[in-house]
Amino acid sequence: MKHFLDSIHAYYKVIFRGILFVISVAVIVLIFPREGKFKYEFQKGKPWMHETLIAPFDFPIYKNDKQIQAEKDSLLKLFNPYFIIDSSVGEIERDRFNVLYEQKINEFVNKSFRKKDGNSKKIIFEKNANKFKDFSLTLLSEVYSKGIVDISEIKENFNENTRIIILKDKVANNHSVNDFYTQKTAYEYSINQVDKYLKDNQVIIKYPEFYKSVNLYEFILPNIYYDSKTSDNVKETMLRNLSNSKGMVQEGERIISQGDVIDNRVYRILESLKHDFESKLGSSFHFQIILLGQIIFVVACFTVLFLFLLNFRKDILENSLKTMFILMVVLLIVSIASIALRISTNSIYIVPFALVPIIIRTFYDSRLALFIHIITVLLVGFFAPNGFEFVFLNFIAGIVAIFSLTNLYRRGKLFLSSALVIFTYSFVYFGMAITQEGNFANIEWQNFLFFALNGGLVLSSYPLIYIFEKTFGFLSDVTLMELSDTNQKLLRELAEKAPGTFQHSMQVANLAEEAVIKVGGNPLLVRTGALYHDIGKLSDPIYFIENQRSGFNPHDMHEFDESADIIINHVNEGVELARKYKIPDKLVDFIKTHHGTGKVQYFYRSYIKKFPNKDVDISKFSYPGPKPNSKETAVLMMADSVEAASRSMSDYTNNTIDSLVESIINDQISDGQFDNSDITFKDIANIKAIFKDKIANIYHARIKYPEKASQ
Repeated sequence: MKHFLDSIHAYYKVIFRGILFVISVAVIVLIFPREGKFKYEFQKGKPWMHETLIAPFDFPIYKNDKQIQAEKDSLLKLFNPYFIIDSSVGEIERDRFNVLYEQKINEFVNKSFRKKDGNSKKIIFEKNANKFKDFSLTLLSEVYSKGIVDISEIKENFNENTRIIILKDKVANNHSVNDFYTQKTAYEYSINQVDKYLKDNQVIIKYPEFYKSVNLYEFILPNIYYDSKTSDNVKETMLRNLSNSKGMVQEGERIISQGDVIDNRVYRILESLKHDFESKLGSSFHFQIILLGQIIFVVACFTVLFLFLLNFRKDILENSLKTMFILMVVLLIVSIASIALRISTNSIYIVPFALVPIIIRTFYDSRLALFIHIITVLLVGFFAPNGFEFVFLNFIAGIVAIFSLTNLYRRGKLFLSSALVIFTYSFVYFGMAITQEGNFANIEWQNFLFFALNGGLVLSSYPLIYIFEKTFGFLSDVTLMELSDTNQKLLRELAEKAPGTFQHSMQVANLAEEAVIKVGGNPLLVRTGALYHDIGKLSDPIYFIENQRSGFNPHDMHEFDESADIIINHVNEGVELARKYKIPDKLVDFIKTHHGTGKVQYFYRSYIKKFPNKDVDISKFSYPGPKPNSKETAVLMMADSVEAASRSMSDYTNNTIDSLVESIINDQISDGQFDNSDITFKDIANIKAIFKDKIANIYHARIKYPEKASQ
């Protein structure tokens, strides 16, 4: 029954992973554009490698984005803004001036003329003040009749040659802006006229405190306003009517012959044919046919990905979370690329495709990172413009990203990688551009800004890695660096309660790290694993010889099988403690496997010696395992055994050290402890050599200093 349930569970897992691949294919196909694909690849400045191309139908020669933008800019420069006249402004301001002026006269008369002065001066003043009022009202009428234009909306493009269109009674008239006053020129003109008037009027000029209290500028306001609605509508119509093509190609006309170099003109014709061909293909052929082709392409890409994982990284296929992670990274980048292309063609250069290999490389190896990157770039290259250029550019940038980022725990490495990605994009694109264009003038320099933004977005890999790490339970170098800090609570506790074990763990970490650097693997992972591999000894540190200082050995109070059980139990205790402190599973593997399925040799042999005729239950003296399942866990097992055994040696010569290392590791090999780990005999030979050298350095003979002579 249990076998049947296990089979059902395994079958369910296979089905679930299959569903993940099917969902990924479906999402990618939905993202793809529904137009057909032009069957010819071509590049400017390169020979036409296909057969002679004849126009299959009539089509216009489309202008490129630069030409269209230049024509738009030219049109907008020639555009005359629309204004409307508000005739009520002049009337309102004249009435307001009239009322205020009357108030000023009355206030001034009451203040400046007393009864004892008589009425003659008052009458003369009032007469001349009213004349000045009539003059001012006439002046305001004159200014408003000519018009005061509000130039605040066209200030940037304003000059003496500016022309505007005035809308009055639904009739548009084109004028020079000089035909009207601005608020400033209207005021200057008015002040000038007032000064002339005052020179000829000897009465009012005697009362400066009066005429200066009446400021005409307050009543000079624009009565010709910018009509934003009409202007925007006319601009929009002008731009809409701008033709996006220049010339036609007739059906049957020869476009290019095989071997001809694609110059600027032919390139525009080919791009135009590609545009119309894909549009016509999307509308004239059955939608299902295009969809079928896209499904076949995407299925082919994911099949290759599946086969790669099946042959080289089966551990990923056997884990649903790992499979989901790989597929999610691919889907994320393809989706972002699709959105970017909908915004503009060149926006594809902002998409940080280098994130894919960086993120994958953080949790796995460079080979997988490169392969996933290639699959992602191929998928996007299917619908990206200039497919070859796109794939080549991102392929090179991805390789540089992989090999420039050996680790993430040094933050400077990520900045260096980002800078190298920007340089690679720019350098390769520049080479391709001058090959295609044949000059520097036609290079799209704004793309270099996009590459800089792309490189900046590569820095987002740091927070993304943290999110993926916590979501999928992965282990990054950054986390390993944090956990390997000996100030971590668990390691501090180990140092305080089991100092001998702590020192042993440090030595094992140094040995294992050195070996992994030599034979390949993750040195930071094995170092961190070594620091935590013996944390189970915290439960009963006195039972382990490295922590026994006084000479008292508690094993003397137990039977051999009981002592063996106590020793073996430190593995289970270590696993439980690691779970309690939320130590990642990859590090828990080091705790489980550092003794593999080996025996507690001392108590096993002691038991046999004491009870030679008694059947021995080997399981009581054997560790539960499992055996090491990676190169790092295998190296740790060797380092742990060699370091522990080297402490009990009495004579540290090259011969004794060589003999110790050889015997311990050879026994582990013959016991099959490394059967499940990806380690070779060449690796083991290198590891032995490193251990011998390191042990010899640790226990090298010291010079004996002579005793101090007595005085």
